[in-house]
Amino acid sequence: MGMSADMGGERVEEAVTGALALLRTAAGRDWSVKAGRLDWSCRRTAEHIASALVAYAGQLAGRPTDRYVPFDITFEECEGAEDVLEVIETTAALLAAAIRATPPEVRAFHPYPFRSANREGFAAMGVTEVLVHTHDIAEGLGIAYEPPAALCEGVLTRIFPNVQPAPDHWRTLLWATGRGDLPGRAPVTTWRWSNNLVIPAERLTLQGVSPAAATDLHVGGGTGGFEWTEDGPLDGTRAGAGLVVRAYEAGTHRPEWGQFVLVRRADGRAVGSMGFHGAPDDERRSEVGYDLVESARGHGYATEALRALSAWALAREDVTALFALVDRANSPSQRVVSRAGYTLVSEGEEAYAYELRR
Repeated sequence: MGMSADMGGERVEEAVTGALALLRTAAGRDWSVKAGRLDWSCRRTAEHIASALVAYAGQLAGRPTDRYVPFDITFEECEGAEDVLEVIETTAALLAAAIRATPPEVRAFHPYPFRSANREGFAAMGVTEVLVHTHDIAEGLGIAYEPPAALCEGVLTRIFPNVQPAPDHWRTLLWATGRGDLPGRAPVTTWRWSNNLVIPAERLTLQGVSPAAATDLHVGGGTGGFEWTEDGPLDGTRAGAGLVVRAYEAGTHRPEWGQFVLVRRADGRAVGSMGFHGAPDDERRSEVGYDLVESARGHGYATEALRALSAWALAREDVTALFALVDRANSPSQRVVSRAGYTLVSEGEEAYAYELRR
């Protein structure tokens, strides 16, 4: 899967076009019936889709950092289902336009789980609202609905990073949102999607790598959706992305313990990556690794990023220590960990081990 399955305005339009084509065939039916497993009627569920789409467009347009823009839309003017579907079509166009008008670095408030999302996150959330609630309405009206598998995969690999993939992407998404069964897995009763974590540093932001981006970096030989300097991404970044891909496929990926791409605030360019080799172990320790493109070395970026990532990790209850293994020959990297507060704890034949305790 490359970034050809880019999650942008086109995906929102694709999801809505398919949903409306189906729902308009049933616009003349009784929409006061219950929508699938929901307590809402089919009409109320359709209103919710439109409300969500316009709210996401509002977040990207207004760009608040601490709350939803305080407005709502009403459906009092809507007489029948056809009118509500027209509002869905319109709010989807607004969201798609807002996504296209938003630079990749911009983030706006969304509560789950790290209190912000970028344009790709809002696109994925919008697509999810459309897919799962169209399913609910279709179930209520007794009609069959199955969206394109690639749309479902695009959503799963971006905002459901904890959900182990399965061959049928649509059934997996329905299961992940508490709407169906998946062989060998317990039913889901509570769920939330998960936007990527971004950790701010002074001159950089550390941007969490989704399974979609990791797959593009590791398998596709792509950019992961980041704008790199001419000498990036490095092999170390692609290898780190491989750890994310393997953990995701095994169902053990925890995004906050994955990989982050280092993006320069000044020009939005990616200059390297940093991250963990996995979640903390039984002793509440986790290993850190990083790399930096050659053209960005010598400016203290790695030290700055390592300080920010280490402070973030050690502020958590589930971590007491971080460690890093550095090749004996790599003196610049030894200086980075030392400046970031790590101390040398052991010397092997090939590498030095450094540790930072809470």
